[in-house]
Amino acid sequence: MDFVHLHLHSEYSLLDGACRISDIPKAAKEMGHKAVAITDHGALYGIVDFYKACKKEGVKPIIGCEVYLAEGSRFKKEKTAPFFNTHLILLVKNETGYKNLIRMVSSSFIDGFYNKPRIDMELLERYCEGLVCLSGCLAGRIPQAILHGDFQEAENFALRLKNLFGEDFYLEIQDHGIEDDKRVCEGIRALSEKLEIPMVATNDVHYIKKSDADKQAILLCIQTNNVITDGRPIGFETDEFYYKSTEEMEELFADYKDAVSNTAAIAEKCNFDFEFGKTKLPGFVPPDGTSPRDYLKRLAEEGLRDKIEKGFIKFDDKHTYDEYKSRMIYELLIISKMGYDRYFLIVSDFVNYSRDHGITVGPGRGSGAGSLVAYLIGITEIDSVKYDLLFERFLNQERVSMPDFDIDFSDVRRDEAIQYVTEKYGDDHVSQIITFGTLAARAAVRDVGRAMGMSYNDTDRIAKLISGRPGTTIKSALEQKELKEIYDNEPDMRSLIDTAMALEGMPRHASRHAAGVVITDEPLVSYVPLAVHGDAVVTQFDMDTIAELGLLKFDFLGLRFLTIISDAEREIRKREPDFAINKIPLDCKEAFDLLAAGKTDGAFQLESAGMTRMLMNMKPESIEDIMLAIALYRPGPMDSIPKYLENRRSGKKIEYSIPVLAEVLDSTCGCIVYQEQ
Repeated sequence: MDFVHLHLHSEYSLLDGACRISDIPKAAKEMGHKAVAITDHGALYGIVDFYKACKKEGVKPIIGCEVYLAEGSRFKKEKTAPFFNTHLILLVKNETGYKNLIRMVSSSFIDGFYNKPRIDMELLERYCEGLVCLSGCLAGRIPQAILHGDFQEAENFALRLKNLFGEDFYLEIQDHGIEDDKRVCEGIRALSEKLEIPMVATNDVHYIKKSDADKQAILLCIQTNNVITDGRPIGFETDEFYYKSTEEMEELFADYKDAVSNTAAIAEKCNFDFEFGKTKLPGFVPPDGTSPRDYLKRLAEEGLRDKIEKGFIKFDDKHTYDEYKSRMIYELLIISKMGYDRYFLIVSDFVNYSRDHGITVGPGRGSGAGSLVAYLIGITEIDSVKYDLLFERFLNQERVSMPDFDIDFSDVRRDEAIQYVTEKYGDDHVSQIITFGTLAARAAVRDVGRAMGMSYNDTDRIAKLISGRPGTTIKSALEQKELKEIYDNEPDMRSLIDTAMALEGMPRHASRHAAGVVITDEPLVSYVPLAVHGDAVVTQFDMDTIAELGLLKFDFLGLRFLTIISDAEREIRKREPDFAINKIPLDCKEAFDLLAAGKTDGAFQLESAGMTRMLMNMKPESIEDIMLAIALYRPGPMDSIPKYLENRRSGKKIEYSIPVLAEVLDSTCGCIVYQEQ
């Protein structure tokens, strides 16, 4: 007989589920299960990663959620008894079901959040199509009614769900060795026989192996700020919430007709696939009624004429008018071929709006600065031809990827720019993006030590032996002699380290990405589920997942240095009314003398101690020197700093093994600094 787990909590049931996404399909494959579901608490954070992991292992992914159901209206924010925030399992059958599920889950955060994100019967009635419904664990409304001795309520609610979902509604039974499970199973059996509603057997999977029970209990203690020495968390008193085999489930539910085989029947009904790689650009309607392609061409041509007339673009023997013209035409062709005309217009629109409304915007950085068209239409203030920047670093037909302009705004007015695009495209089309804080190595040790009831001093002793550098793991830290000796000789510390290592890297909490904003053509809930963080609506998928689904992310970066510059300009204008920072010539000797003297405080990317030392040794004389210094002071090129400074100071002609390298490396004193080199 085939069996499929339909009730499973991954690591994205934050600080509750201990099943790592990558381990779930591996466990299914090992057990001979052809499919497996994900049903995290109230949210859909991990479903795309889960889907990809399952596909990689050749296991059918079933997308689902264990939703919280308000007793009355989701808009009513008060605690009710006995059916406060009961649980219900919803599984996606098809695309309609997926869209209906993400609409409900989004509304549970935006409209229904009270202690937990809650849906209500009004939503369930409106969006039940395309979904399979299971009655839930002990925290479900039907099991709760049975446990309270109200069989009539259990019957009434079961009939209500049967009327909604028809043959796609199942009465769920579980057995984790808990007395309440046995009482509910008998009540469910009676309901099933009376109402002719099929039963389905599930295990409330919170960890993969039985031996992982204590680790999951520690995870819950971290969430609730309790200690494991006070006893197991309520509801998890046994070690039975693991990924069980078909044989174990058959043995548990041998007396319940078709309950095990119905899991496979449900899995057959569920057939949903994500669409990856198809770009879904938001709309942009040109004000002159032309096509986005023609409007972008017009703006670029006008920009070229304007910058020539104002003296921002100057021609010489190296860079001629024909070069600018041909580069502009080439870029426009590539932008159009790749379908990104609207993207350039959207970015240009909110950048120019910001500048027109006194919001300080950075001149541009990252690969987007290599686009001449971006310069001509006001996205950047960097002449990519003058500085020999490559457009292909930004857009390349041979390496298809989403364009990505990093736009810096004054940190105190960044939200005004986001508000502008929200109002322009509609708040149902614009959202900020979620990010997840994880149990990093040091934090995992401290959290686990606290949950295990260990003293602060013992926990701190271990944590301090783990480097705080990004990328450090507990495993790599154990290569240190002192930590390894503690691990080998102190059993309590070994238990702490082993548990922390098992939980390390799991998501700990959700927060808002510092810069990412997504704008969509259709309402967001047609593509992604939404949540709320603070006062902002955020996607439930992170920025990498957003990009994989073909949705366009825009980076609105809040930069305090721009605020500092803006404030400084305002103060200077009190004495010199016509002052503007962009009027300072780029060959201003006094500015370079300040940097060479080490006066770099408050200078973006130049104020660190190491960078300041390098500038004092380098004695920069041009803006190109500053560009080179920033590129040089990075992992990789940094190794060449001594050689670069030596070659720069000597003034001798550099000799190359291959003479043709002179053309490539002379500008950087014979050192490879830039990726293009």
